[in-house]
Amino acid sequence: MGLEKHPPLTESVYYIMLSLVSPRHGYGIMQHIHEISNGRVKMGPGTLYGAIKTLLERGWIEHVKANPDSRKKQYMLTEEGKNVVKAEINRLQELLYNGKQMMGGELNNA
Repeated sequence: MGLEKHPPLTESVYYIMLSLVSPRHGYGIMQHIHEISNGRVKMGPGTLYGAIKTLLERGWIEHVKANPDSRKKQYMLTEEGKNVVKAEINRLQELLYNGKQMMGGELNNA
């Protein structure tokens, strides 16, 4: 798996990209992240829009046509972005598997 091509994602970028499986505008992304993380992750506008700029530059997300009367920009994952998320999920599964193997019966909900 190409770690060189798909470096590990930060938690913020991972959640932003997960949120963009469906088109969303900035505030909608922040709300969705809060919801899917059960309130644990709170995304500020500075972090969000800085990450969006980088993700657009990498070609992992793109602008999508929204209501022409709306000033809100909407974004969505590209095919490359979907591949990046899939690679990250595989990486995280490997981390979890290895951690469970090494910790054995010591694992709990702590």
